[in-house]
Amino acid sequence: MSLRIHSIAPNFTAKTTQGVIDFHQWIGDNWVILFSHPKDFTPVCTTELGYMAKIEPEFTKRNTKLIGLSIDPVENHAKWAADIEETQGAKVNYPMIGDTDLAVAKLYNMLPADETGGSDGRTAANNATVRSVFLIGPDKRIKMMMTYPMTTGRNFDEILRVLESAQLTAKFRVATPVNWKNGEDVIIAGSVSDDEAKKIYPGGWKAPKPYLRIVKQPV
Repeated sequence: MSLRIHSIAPNFTAKTTQGVIDFHQWIGDNWVILFSHPKDFTPVCTTELGYMAKIEPEFTKRNTKLIGLSIDPVENHAKWAADIEETQGAKVNYPMIGDTDLAVAKLYNMLPADETGGSDGRTAANNATVRSVFLIGPDKRIKMMMTYPMTTGRNFDEILRVLESAQLTAKFRVATPVNWKNGEDVIIAGSVSDDEAKKIYPGGWKAPKPYLRIVKQPV
């Protein structure tokens, strides 16, 4: 199954460092960041997991849960978490999925559906494509997908920025411009006519072009 923006995030049951979960049930009414890793005890991923542990409160404030995934057993994740805390100075409190049968990786198109075997004997190079981030809304639909090469650490500040944009644009009929940051001006969505916009924004807007209508970020 090919996944796209607005696809329903595939549901699954999996073993995690915090017990077995049904993914959709675990999401509940929250937003979720699912981020995957090709193997435990890999250097770049160690820094990523540590950074996410440090900034997890920022996601919590935004009604967002974090969940990691790695193609290794949960027991290995616990040992890796100790290394992460020691080297990155932050304790991993969010759950991590042990995807030893590659089921979730295949379900999310990170590995071919016909890939055989499990985690035993596989290397990070075999799993190089398991480096994706999925932003999932309370409606269980995928809002963003992003995949990085193994040698490039992910920018999780950007993931937080995308989350803020997605939450804002889900509530208001606006879009966010290039490099937008929370609190900056936004663009009135193209689906809003000028007549509608006059009711929503009686103070008016800036329009360097008729299709580019700029207003202050709604609160």
